[in-house]
Amino acid sequence: MSPASTGASTAVDAVMSVPSSGSPADTRMTPGGPGYRRMSLALFLAGVATFALLYSTQALLPLISGEFGVAASEASWTVAAATGGLALFVLPMSALSERFGRRAVMTGSLAVAVTVGMLVPFAPSIGVLVVLRAVQGAALAGLPASAQAYLAEEVRPKALVTAIGLFVAGNSVGGMSGRVITGWVAQEWGWRVSVGVIGAIAVACAVAFRLLLPAPRHFEAGSLRPRVLLGTVRGHLSDPLLRRLYAIGALFMTVFGGVYTVIGYRLTGAPFGLPQGIVGSIFLVYLVGTVSASAAGRLVGRLGRRGALYLAGGTTAAGLLLSLADTLPLVLLGLVLITAGFFAGHAVASSAVSKTATHGRAQASALYQSAYYIGSSAGSTVGAIAFHASGWAGTVAVGVLAVLGVVTITVLGTRAARVAARREPAAAH
Repeated sequence: MSPASTGASTAVDAVMSVPSSGSPADTRMTPGGPGYRRMSLALFLAGVATFALLYSTQALLPLISGEFGVAASEASWTVAAATGGLALFVLPMSALSERFGRRAVMTGSLAVAVTVGMLVPFAPSIGVLVVLRAVQGAALAGLPASAQAYLAEEVRPKALVTAIGLFVAGNSVGGMSGRVITGWVAQEWGWRVSVGVIGAIAVACAVAFRLLLPAPRHFEAGSLRPRVLLGTVRGHLSDPLLRRLYAIGALFMTVFGGVYTVIGYRLTGAPFGLPQGIVGSIFLVYLVGTVSASAAGRLVGRLGRRGALYLAGGTTAAGLLLSLADTLPLVLLGLVLITAGFFAGHAVASSAVSKTATHGRAQASALYQSAYYIGSSAGSTVGAIAFHASGWAGTVAVGVLAVLGVVTITVLGTRAARVAARREPAAAH
């Protein structure tokens, strides 16, 4: 997935919680120093394993539907259950990492996730497969909940952005390669062998991660204080701007989750009839998102946050409408626009969360991640139901409604900002 889809915004909070510069006695890691390369490679591999596992069935849904004799709406639960499990558990996992340590939580999360991953190919029914995927997603929540905190504590501030970038790169590579690999392997040997290959790759990544990651030297255990955590969460949810940003992230992901869950059915069916390997390669379009996400900062600088959100929403909507064509090049161009618009909008919204929250930024970012993955689960499920009922046009309709939601929320935010601006001079007077 994208930088932001890995919870990179949590890292911003982490950055702000450490000293702004190193001192002669600063023993934290820095590029070229002891342990830095090992740490970077370890977290890169953790990111690869996490997102390869999380979306391992997304490119395989037509094959899963065929074997179990279920519709797209039922098969889509193999994706929705995993992302839903992550959404529900990312906040509790962040609390556990405060008490038991970042490395311990990440190691335990990967151990459970890869163990379940080796059981997935043997699922005897769609129900068992969905349950296994839900457990896998819940386990994987420990990675985005802990990785950025580990980096903030163990890496000097000047090297932190680079270190986080490598972790984010691992997420993107895992999310993309997992789908591409499964597509080509499944074309020859079926979906069970395909997810088994991803499971084996994840096991290798998990073992290397544990051997490579340096022991933490700056972690200080805290206590699990549910009242403090709940108070912080209530405070964030009572902030109108944060609520709007959470909703925007969820709605953008509803579009993205629905489109990429159903696109396999569209492209393997008439009039395209593409083989499974080619369909899996469609996910290389994710590379477009890496570019658009990195350009989000410049867009905000030129257009402002709301202007950038309008542009992202418009680009996404244009892609949705273009994908209705029955010509493959136009469908691919539509996917490019959808992907570019989604990643840009997601990057803008997630970064705004960290700037908006004045306290408890880690929890604010965790809430955004929860909303984001809830949107992914909702998009996967509702998009597939709409496809089953009305074909690709139904999935597009769901996406367009979600984009309209983004635009509506942004308009409301613009009005709220204008009202607040008018009240400030009156209050000062």
